[in-house]
Amino acid sequence: MIARYAISALFAGALAGLIAGLLQLFFVQPVLLHAELYESGTLVHFGGEPISAHPELPGFDAIRDGLSLIFTMLTYTGYALMMIAVMSIAEESGATIDGRSGILWGVAGFVAFHLAPGFTLAPEVPGVAAADVGARQVWWFATVGAAAVALWLLAFGVSWMAWGVAAPEPEVFTGPVPTEIAALFAARAFGVGLAAWVLLGSFAGFFWQAEGAREARSA
Repeated sequence: MIARYAISALFAGALAGLIAGLLQLFFVQPVLLHAELYESGTLVHFGGEPISAHPELPGFDAIRDGLSLIFTMLTYTGYALMMIAVMSIAEESGATIDGRSGILWGVAGFVAFHLAPGFTLAPEVPGVAAADVGARQVWWFATVGAAAVALWLLAFGVSWMAWGVAAPEPEVFTGPVPTEIAALFAARAFGVGLAAWVLLGSFAGFFWQAEGAREARSA
């Protein structure tokens, strides 16, 4: 059982994290690098002449991009460990776990970890106004926990409950980054997050089913 759990989580998390990391390098990182040009003062847009929306950005950085890719793989492996633990509980209750049903698990993970907290605490690029980091972390963990419990109760319980908390927001709006960049970053972060979680759920369900069948044949 432990081997099935570990192998399923490692393979599912590593694969999903690798794909998610590559998607982030191609779609999310260019937006971050663009925002950093405004944060550092290299580009200025308030009250100045119109400037290109497609500046020259730094190229591939083996250390930065490589570490980012490794960190993303480790992060999604952690997510996979949690997801498969919950999948195993659901399976004991009679739920069918496979690659196809795993897609729904992935969507649920995206809702709990990305959409629910991002609904009032949107992804932020460097150089924008933000509330206190500690308050945002507490709010994020509380929201993720509440969303996960609510989704479980909706899927497997006989009743459901809603938890509401007020998201910490900045007192004033400041920062040199154009709102178009912030909006693009939020959209791409959510898009990549959804794709990554759907893949994670599908991989987790597939490997969990495959490892279970292998153990059954060996018994």
